[in-house]
Amino acid sequence: MKGLFKSKPRTPVDIVRQTRDLIIYANRSADVRESKREDKMAELCKNIRELKSILYGNSESEPVSEACAQLTAEFFRENTLRLLITCLPKLNLEARKDATQVVANLQRQQVHSKLIASDYLEANIDLLDILIAGYENTDMALHYGAMLRECIRHQSVARYVLESQHMKKFFDYIQLPNFDIAADAAATFKELLTRHKSTVAEFLSKNYDWFFAEYNSKLLESSNYITRRQAVKLLGDILLDRSNSVVMTRYVSSRENLRILMNLLRVRYFPRMHVEDIFYLAYQKLQGTEPVTFDKISLHMESSKSIQIEAFHVFKLFAANQNKPPDIVSILVANRSKLLRLFADFKTDKEDEQFEADKAQVVKEIAGLEPRDRP
Repeated sequence: MKGLFKSKPRTPVDIVRQTRDLIIYANRSADVRESKREDKMAELCKNIRELKSILYGNSESEPVSEACAQLTAEFFRENTLRLLITCLPKLNLEARKDATQVVANLQRQQVHSKLIASDYLEANIDLLDILIAGYENTDMALHYGAMLRECIRHQSVARYVLESQHMKKFFDYIQLPNFDIAADAAATFKELLTRHKSTVAEFLSKNYDWFFAEYNSKLLESSNYITRRQAVKLLGDILLDRSNSVVMTRYVSSRENLRILMNLLRVRYFPRMHVEDIFYLAYQKLQGTEPVTFDKISLHMESSKSIQIEAFHVFKLFAANQNKPPDIVSILVANRSKLLRLFADFKTDKEDEQFEADKAQVVKEIAGLEPRDRP
């Protein structure tokens, strides 16, 4: 007879609904008995873990597409995404991690061949304000940052962030003293500027003046080695993308931009590095397999040419421009002997035929320059 009274297995829809009820309870239960609250919060954390298991599968089974579709449809039907995001600070660390993975996965789930998360976020665009502001909260930054990167997979969402005042905040977030948060913000910044080509090209064309003024002064001329290195690498990725050809032509026609790139080109040693930069470099070099010693750190600092190499990939665009303004030509001519000496023994750590071909072309362009009269 016992078999007749077994509880019916919960469906994905049931779990989402119960999760929603528990989140609502958590948000309004400040004055309830502590033991009851703890039980409810434990149940909420368990539900979030189950949602994650449905979406990702587990050691015993792969995710079932029908179950994932049911879960996704119910999640966006009654604002559960908003509730979960705003409730995140009240969860324990493990539940926050699970919730982050749930929100991230939902951005990729299709219901009837449609990414319904995109429509939901367009209708609830203020959620992006909450996620971006998360970078100002040490406890929430990495969770909200991971969610944010998944949300901007949707072009409409990325466009909102690019066109908002939030973009200016990223120049400060990237330089936060907390290395993990700064690195996460840098990853989001890169995603915003590289994922949706047409939207990025439109944004850069409309916002060229303030964006590159901030980019140059706060990132390329930062006193932080890692900030400069990441910034010049990203700049190369942006300018070398065909969709940004108009922006690239404008960038390489500026003598101020050329000055900054020439300064980056001549960087060989990093005497004013931050302590965290030094140990990060040591970690990258040794990968945790050898004891960290200051001799090895110093050796790596002096031999590293990563900024120079990345700066070269941008500098070559100035040299290759067939319509160089007269002031660009005059700067290159005035510095010709120094540049040619630099490139004579300018090599990558590994053999790179493309790099050598690019360098040869740059040398040829600079060597053949003739001074022009300024208009």
